[in-house]
Amino acid sequence: MTERNVLGGGLEPCGTDPMTGFYRDGSCSCGPDDQGLHAVCAVMSEEFLAHQKAVGNDLSTPRPEWSFPGLKPGDRWCVVAVRWLQAYGDGVAAPVVLASTNERALEVIPLAALREHAVDVPDDPGSLSTE
Repeated sequence: MTERNVLGGGLEPCGTDPMTGFYRDGSCSCGPDDQGLHAVCAVMSEEFLAHQKAVGNDLSTPRPEWSFPGLKPGDRWCVVAVRWLQAYGDGVAAPVVLASTNERALEVIPLAALREHAVDVPDDPGSLSTE
């Protein structure tokens, strides 16, 4: 079965440079082996990375033994839903790509919270208001 995003559409790729996802396939797929629910396609920010390091989830330090390059601001990464929600509660949530965020994130995070930090660009960017 095809996995869906939080908007109800097909799950779009999150990022391939670096290669993200629990399965390292560029997608926030959440199969039965993903106990952590790596469902949120987040765009790394300095604040989010610092917060994650402070709570014991260091995403910025390379870990070659796990083929993990270490993340920097601007990288897209499938993060654990409860970790994103923790950062949200602390006021440092990373921006979210809704079309690439697995609908299973909604088991943990309200859609309204994800929408507050959405950075998706619609098919028609002209519809975006500049006011």
